[in-house]
Amino acid sequence: MKAPTTYIRICFAVISLVLFCSCHHKRTYFPHTDSTEVHFVRFDTALLNVRTDSVASDIQHLYDQYPAFMPSFVEDILGFREADTAALSTALVSFLNDTLYGFKSTNQYERELFANVTDIEKPLADAFARIRWLYPEWEDPTLYLFVSGFQSAVYFTEDGLAIGADMYLGSDYPYYRQVVYQYQLQTMRKECIPVDVVSAWLFSHIPYTSTKNRLLDQMMYRGKVMYLLSCIFDYLPEYEVMGYTKEQWDWCVYHERAIWHRMMDKRDLFCTEQRVLSSYLNDGPFTSEISQESPGRVGTWIGWRIAESYMEHNDTISLQSLMQQGDAQHILEASFYKP
Repeated sequence: MKAPTTYIRICFAVISLVLFCSCHHKRTYFPHTDSTEVHFVRFDTALLNVRTDSVASDIQHLYDQYPAFMPSFVEDILGFREADTAALSTALVSFLNDTLYGFKSTNQYERELFANVTDIEKPLADAFARIRWLYPEWEDPTLYLFVSGFQSAVYFTEDGLAIGADMYLGSDYPYYRQVVYQYQLQTMRKECIPVDVVSAWLFSHIPYTSTKNRLLDQMMYRGKVMYLLSCIFDYLPEYEVMGYTKEQWDWCVYHERAIWHRMMDKRDLFCTEQRVLSSYLNDGPFTSEISQESPGRVGTWIGWRIAESYMEHNDTISLQSLMQQGDAQHILEASFYKP
């Protein structure tokens, strides 16, 4: 029996709509850019090569070899005065030989996992090539790898960024259960380093220019930088750029309209109370102003969606212009955002 003509037309319309949606992509902003090479300064290897029978002279060698990074590492990460070499020597020997807190085995695992870093240097080279195309006046950062004793993931130095490699050993690394919360494990993977590095670099270079401190202003600032980050890493799933699991991202997409209506009904967009801003913007197991089933940073996620809608409806606006636009109300109105 043949299907009725009306039924066939409806099916064709539905299929066409699905294909249109599945083929929809954000605007392409970058021409082909020749990436320069990016190489990490391997402070991690140098530190782990310190010999316990000649620790004082090896520490001095670190100061000589890394005059920009070693002093800040000692004072800011280890918490010692630069001149207190005796205490530093004792602490460093303990750190290298420690079995109580797992540092010895962690350091060995870091050495093995990060023996080859071309898998993270290549995407960083491509990303900084795109940043250089957008902002040729920015200088590329010096990138260090170091071991932090579970103290720091991304750390700003005088000349760039340092990455605590021991904070990226894999979400299932057993010692993490003792030092971080469950919700933090998703991004503690080696492959997360490029996004984390570039995210830190963008947020440090793109200023918050609004004179207001409403939730709307804060979430639009973060959202537009996240949109830029997603354009730089346009080959990655958006949930990876956000630092979500796919399930968390899908939850936000499914509940997007409800999230937005709740924010509007509570008039949270215009709230300046720090507790409310922290709930929507800071990392956490969930966004308390929305639901305990939600992921953290839902305000940033909504800000990203508004920025994306703004750019889709204003195809003459450049990424640089978006970053310079400090009027969150204008972005919201011109985005025609209606989930």
